[in-house]
Amino acid sequence: MADCLFCRIVNREIPASIVYEDERVLAFNDINPQAPLHALVIPKRHIERLTDLTPDDDAIVGELARRAAAIASAKGYADGGFRTVFNTNADAGQTVFHVHLHLLAGRRLGWPPG
Repeated sequence: MADCLFCRIVNREIPASIVYEDERVLAFNDINPQAPLHALVIPKRHIERLTDLTPDDDAIVGELARRAAAIASAKGYADGGFRTVFNTNADAGQTVFHVHLHLLAGRRLGWPPG
């Protein structure tokens, strides 16, 4: 999608600090980090929100979660703990309408969030 910020990052039209990439998934550091590790893990294919997923997307959602765990582990945060969050629609805090998984680690995270 031409006007999607994350699609523009995937297409290298906008720079990002990339921490992982393969054929289907891209992960990059958030420009406004809320923790020492705050990466966004996205499918390269544009999907606006979780409610737009179909059964054909089950594998990509699993890949996002698995990749987030691998990044946390590689950065040394897996043992201490990390949080993964999908925000869906404006009231939940979604500001970029391209499915993305927030990976946060490196500080104590309170509950409930928000």
